[in-house]
Amino acid sequence: MTTIIRGGRLIDIAKHAAPPADILVEGDCIREVGPSGMAAPSGAETLDASGKLMMPGLINAHTHCHGNLSKGMGDRWNLELLLNAGPWLSGNRGLEDKYLSSLIGAVEMVRKGCTAAYDLTYEFPTPTPEGLEAMARAYSDAGMRAVLAPMMADRTFYQATPGLLEALPGPLQRAAEKFRLAPYEQSLAACATVLSGWAFDRQHVAPALAPTIPHHCQEAFLTAARDLAREHGVGFHTHLLESKLQALAGIKLYGKTLCAYLDDLGILGPHFTAAHGVWLDDDDIRRLADKGASVAHNPGSNARLGNGLAAVRRMRDFGLNVGIGTDGASCSDNQNMFEAMRIASFVSRVQDVDYERWLKTDEVLTMATEGSARALGFAGKIGAIRPGYKADIVFLDLASINYVPLNDPTNQLVHTEDGTGVDSVMVGGRLVMENRRMTTIDEAKLARDAEAAAERLRAANADFKGLAQELEDVVGRFCVGLSRTPYHIERHAPCTTTHG
Repeated sequence: MTTIIRGGRLIDIAKHAAPPADILVEGDCIREVGPSGMAAPSGAETLDASGKLMMPGLINAHTHCHGNLSKGMGDRWNLELLLNAGPWLSGNRGLEDKYLSSLIGAVEMVRKGCTAAYDLTYEFPTPTPEGLEAMARAYSDAGMRAVLAPMMADRTFYQATPGLLEALPGPLQRAAEKFRLAPYEQSLAACATVLSGWAFDRQHVAPALAPTIPHHCQEAFLTAARDLAREHGVGFHTHLLESKLQALAGIKLYGKTLCAYLDDLGILGPHFTAAHGVWLDDDDIRRLADKGASVAHNPGSNARLGNGLAAVRRMRDFGLNVGIGTDGASCSDNQNMFEAMRIASFVSRVQDVDYERWLKTDEVLTMATEGSARALGFAGKIGAIRPGYKADIVFLDLASINYVPLNDPTNQLVHTEDGTGVDSVMVGGRLVMENRRMTTIDEAKLARDAEAAAERLRAANADFKGLAQELEDVVGRFCVGLSRTPYHIERHAPCTTTHG
């Protein structure tokens, strides 16, 4: 099908302008972008975009679909307390629960102008082909793009945190030891089956691998995952130096930063994406940039969990690609990429008194589109409205109070828009939301199914909740104490990043 989109105003991010423009869409791709009234093939369907600001779909560089059924379930949690609560938040999930949780997130992202996401999924004790199929189907049903990467580990949080298991009282230690993960060979065998038989269009929903946190995985696990990712040409995504405790664990366990450890294992490269990177030092940033890797910057989650402020300006100084993400709904509470951009902009301003070092709004918007596209492995395919790119277009209502008056569209997209101005969303030439109504799924049914699932899971996970609460004080105090250890590496240049 050929569609000519007429009457809208197209964001020019760099020029902070939105001139009138028409867009010709052929199939799922943009064929031409031109002035208002440009010629179109006979028989082309016309889509009236009058009164609309057109922008590339936002791209979420890091999220977790399993968190959408557990949104709002925690308050004063740091990262380690969130990990402690994992069995309560995500336990006893069936295939329908995994599908529903993924669909909730996809619908929220589409409604807030996001058309693609890098999703680190989770199943206990190991990924399953059936579970990944259910989650991929949710994105496909919603009409949204995704890269699905199963999180894997063979050491639990309690085992991987130096000294934590030994610090637990006897009964709690025995309880924590019951949460054993599957041997890594089993997890990678499941992933190999998935990668060999992937049934979805990889331009729409693609697979990847995500050993979740480097020191939660044996070295043999990491290198085997590296080889499997290369064999199948898929991405490798991990949480890297998200918290100070992770930074300290790397030094204690390996005598080097976790980034240097991964580099020594040959894991860094163009298909590697590091989530967070709050505690990267200059040497780490240089390693990632030199290898063509990406960082998924999650400023809302970093602040929500008290992990610190990632040095994004420093990353850009080194030429490191940075995308923007929301993180999961259990640690950032929403999937709003407009909010993530706003926080990314504001966070940069409390890190340096020199305003010339602050992130500009055009930089932030470009990171949330083209930067994130590269992190997902879709560089040159999505993230911009240009000929040859997929027709992933968000239409914002210029009558929304967010644009009254319209002074600078780039600034207002980053600092003013909150998702309420999103009118329609196109993915691959197809309107998956039109006039604020999802065209792909029944939202009322989704709400009913989700409420029923949440009620059932609350009852099923009551014991896990009780155990998490018993463990919380000991785990919290131990991890806070460990995190107060000074972090300094003599062999590296002094760290110039800002951690808060």
